[in-house]
Amino acid sequence: MSTGQHSGVSLIISTYNWPQALNLCLKSVLNQSLLPNEIIIADDGSTVETKNLVEQFQRISPIPIHHVWQPDEGFQLARIRNKAIAFASKAYIIQIDGDLILDKNFVKDHVAFQHERTFVSGSRVIMNKELSERLLASESIDVPLSSKGLENVFNGLRIPFLSKLMKDYKQEDIYYIRGCNMAFWRKDLLRVNGYNESFVGWGREDNEIGSRLINSGVRKRIIKFSGIVFHICHKEKTRISLDSNDQVLQLTISNKLTYCEKGLSQYL
Repeated sequence: MSTGQHSGVSLIISTYNWPQALNLCLKSVLNQSLLPNEIIIADDGSTVETKNLVEQFQRISPIPIHHVWQPDEGFQLARIRNKAIAFASKAYIIQIDGDLILDKNFVKDHVAFQHERTFVSGSRVIMNKELSERLLASESIDVPLSSKGLENVFNGLRIPFLSKLMKDYKQEDIYYIRGCNMAFWRKDLLRVNGYNESFVGWGREDNEIGSRLINSGVRKRIIKFSGIVFHICHKEKTRISLDSNDQVLQLTISNKLTYCEKGLSQYL
């Protein structure tokens, strides 16, 4: 484990009431070959079990872990991410979800891939229900690519020299963005005012912030063959808000918007 030589990384982990998964996620963070400078738990209203888990990790972590919490008022991911970004003290922000197990070189790969005036989206390896339950029960973060129960194994191949060759993969596809595995320069997020809190309920908040970043001149890059994460299986979130969220996204795209009114600035 090393904090290495880099300009400074804040790792933001969003979570909601699943401490068992967050436990594996945090274990995999502390197992990184290159540690971030700080961890910020962006907690969208979890109960005391998550608070207790975070405190356990705060006691053993060699780097600061901060717990940014808001009351449970339904799915408010855009809001809690803005609060975490406002709290972040480092120049570069890597954003993940708390239902991921990170490859040990995840942070190192993102740091190697960073480039000015760009943001990054990665992919994920899907684990089926049986494998996920086995890892949760054993509290293990060991996920070889030969594991039975992995889907889309291709996303788990780590071949760093190919990453930069693939950087423009699906460059024009605004829907090819994964909020669970993204990275940004904090100054670029400030310029577009972070996440749009008009998004309530699951869906499209990550595509919309990507669209505003692109409209402001920040190029999207895709990290393939590096920055690998394994997704712990869970029941899908309700998509009842998807139609209205799609409308907000389409407004941003058609009007080439670069700024949202209800965003990050509220917390600075």
